[in-house]
Amino acid sequence: MTSEKVTDTAVTDTPEEGYERGLGSRQVQMIAIGGAIGVGLFLGAGANIAKAGPSLILMYALAGGIIFFIMRALGELLLYRPVSGSFAEYSREFLGPFFGYFTGWTYWLMWVVTGMAELTAAAIYVNYWFPAVPQWVTALVFLVILFGVNLISVKLFGELEFWFSMVKVTALIGMIVIGLGVLTFGFSSAGDTAAVSNLWAFDGFFPKGVGSSLMTLQGVMFAYLAVELVGVTAGESQDPEKTLPKAINTLPWRIALFYVGALTVILCVVKWTEFAPGVSPFVEAFAKIGIPAGAGIVNFVVLTAALSSCNSGMYSTGRMLRNLADSGEAPAAFRKLSSTKTPALGITVSVLFMGIGVLLNYVVPEKAFGYVTSVATAAGIWTWLMILISHVLYRRAVVAGRLPASSFPAPGGSAFSWVAIVFLLFVTGLIAYDADSRVCLYVMAGWAAALGVGWMVLKGRNPEITARREPEFEKVG
Repeated sequence: MTSEKVTDTAVTDTPEEGYERGLGSRQVQMIAIGGAIGVGLFLGAGANIAKAGPSLILMYALAGGIIFFIMRALGELLLYRPVSGSFAEYSREFLGPFFGYFTGWTYWLMWVVTGMAELTAAAIYVNYWFPAVPQWVTALVFLVILFGVNLISVKLFGELEFWFSMVKVTALIGMIVIGLGVLTFGFSSAGDTAAVSNLWAFDGFFPKGVGSSLMTLQGVMFAYLAVELVGVTAGESQDPEKTLPKAINTLPWRIALFYVGALTVILCVVKWTEFAPGVSPFVEAFAKIGIPAGAGIVNFVVLTAALSSCNSGMYSTGRMLRNLADSGEAPAAFRKLSSTKTPALGITVSVLFMGIGVLLNYVVPEKAFGYVTSVATAAGIWTWLMILISHVLYRRAVVAGRLPASSFPAPGGSAFSWVAIVFLLFVTGLIAYDADSRVCLYVMAGWAAALGVGWMVLKGRNPEITARREPEFEKVG
């Protein structure tokens, strides 16, 4: 971003980078909540239960704690300087222009492939009701509808995401309450076999061994992708100094309730051996309970979750491309906003790439979900690592007196960021060890090589992009 622009935004109260501050507190809160409830829980948990049994609950709790460390690190950075495209901006400021460029493009890739995964999941859910409709047709229809929503305005995106998240949250709480009712009062066809002892009665809490449980961490981390989306909303939040800390501080109870709590209840009601890959454990549980139309209702909820995440992906990819264009790291055309103040061209190009997911559903419908989730996880781990490393460097700068302190400091300074960094490197090692998921590292290596070539071309055309720029500060609150 040019120095002229920095000066302009530093002294005015205009919305960040020309965006409309159209996201209110309730929308930011629900976007944050919705980001923690996605297809990784509703569909991916089935395969992970088959691999780890009840110990999957512990894996979600462990990973959830690490996610909270990541989000508190991001929260401190966001309140130091709230900008749209935050991860790329912080990487650019603390690690250098190349890392900003690499992180921005990689986060874009993460959401493009996540969008493919969500479209695939949505098509699988619709197949529950209409088995004769090809997966690729359903995926294409949803892609076009959500594309239209994102082009209209950020307010419509926020409103749609609010109601998507409301459906997910209400339904999950309802599932937990019904499950507790089955456990307590023994009603329904599952009442005779529902018991807390189901957590250890079938070959123990770690039925496949600790090693097998740890191998599910890569799938578990995919389930948590999108919690950092609240950072992308910073430039379009009406009052980031109040809404962002509130959204981040509610993360622990959201993880405890929606992931740990929901899975615990489900695995108490239905023994883990009855779940299988490719089937939502929530749909399966309600089918076992025997509530009329219950499985169909849950299927609608998980369909909503998939569409919610895809909706968020379109939102974030357009913003990230605009941030890259602002920094000279993507074509300048991506900087333009439409009359409704949305990065329409960036959204359009991203949607075209998400369309590859439609093609995958046509060519390999049974493998499409697994392919794209592993790539998304690898890209997400890179993004989280950049947030953590930027936070460590920011804390050093604050201690040295070079930068102002944030109004939302992470507990323990940078200590928990180091813990999270080690954990993410461990998960990367697990991915490399697993033959099925290892392919995503090859994809990422190819992606890194392509970005390296792109950087050399950019540097040759405009050497100024390699220079560190002064951070752009904006008045908040």
